[in-house]
Amino acid sequence: MSTVELKTISLEEIEALAVGAWILGTGGGGSPYLGLLNLRRLYAEGHRVQLMSPLDLDDEDWVAVVSNMGAPLVGQERLADSRNIARAVRMQEEINNIKFRAVMSVEIGGGNGVQALMAAAHLGIPVVDADCMGRAFPEAQMTSVAIGDLRPYPCTLYDPRGIEAVVTKVPSWKWMERASRKICVEMGSIASTSKAPRTGREVKDWGIHFTTTKAIRIGRAVQEANRRHENPIAALLATEGGKKLFTGKIVDVARRTTEGFLRGTAMVDGSDADRGTSLKLSFQNEWIVAWRDEEAIATSPDLICVLDSVNGHGIGTETIRYGQRVTVVALPAPPVLTSPRGLEFVGPRAFGYDLDFRSLFSPATVGA
Repeated sequence: MSTVELKTISLEEIEALAVGAWILGTGGGGSPYLGLLNLRRLYAEGHRVQLMSPLDLDDEDWVAVVSNMGAPLVGQERLADSRNIARAVRMQEEINNIKFRAVMSVEIGGGNGVQALMAAAHLGIPVVDADCMGRAFPEAQMTSVAIGDLRPYPCTLYDPRGIEAVVTKVPSWKWMERASRKICVEMGSIASTSKAPRTGREVKDWGIHFTTTKAIRIGRAVQEANRRHENPIAALLATEGGKKLFTGKIVDVARRTTEGFLRGTAMVDGSDADRGTSLKLSFQNEWIVAWRDEEAIATSPDLICVLDSVNGHGIGTETIRYGQRVTVVALPAPPVLTSPRGLEFVGPRAFGYDLDFRSLFSPATVGA
């Protein structure tokens, strides 16, 4: 094992990470708030989490890839416990007879952006500054490692009642989604999971790098703008090269929890420059398509982010409600997601919409 430089993540950076991850969650991934409370407590008890560059991994290192799986609405009802995600990782070590060098989140978006930190605090290993989405997505096959055709199994799932499950082998990533989702539904539509272990070489080749740092940067930009009484959304767009799509008020929300997902739509009546028009947002855990007066103006994998118009914080599909004043923005997706093969996994047709993906960003901007 090579000697590498590890950076201790401060509590202030974790606070910023929670803000940035909620924005990158594009409505999904679960709220980071309960995970943030866990980490505040762990830090008060003396735990510390260290961050390492994915480029510092040895090719033979093993990396645990973790997330909570399920419907975000259920995550509001079942409180987060960092010991659950740590147990899912230990199950992988026991099954595969390996020792993990580090842990990383399957998605930087939402509460899953802090799951790796929660596991690392118990396991005593660093967090890799990377993930497999660069945002949040609802299904197991919607990752950079699936696009890279890496092995999808085994997957461990843990329930706080002591239920432990393993999907040992599947023929494809979509079968992993189907099998693990059925188990997750039986666990109450939320479970702590450790995905197929990845090698250091695989993380270097197929991980989306430096996304933890990116989430911290986004969170800091929003926090600093609020502190200075400046426009936090303008600060976000300037920092990340995003575009404002719409401003208005939420006038209707229709959602349902089904098959382990939160599905539905939200309607926004325009204000200011958008007065007299409306925006419909379709979601499956995450915001997938934005329709302005029945025309699709933004689709996955571009990041559609619904933000509080006052403080610039993200709003989730499970927390959006009538009367909220919101600003809808788009951020560029990582290049692997907008590649022809990537669009097969995360483009609008992967969600059942008969739409062609048209990026709002030039190739030079995407992933910048």
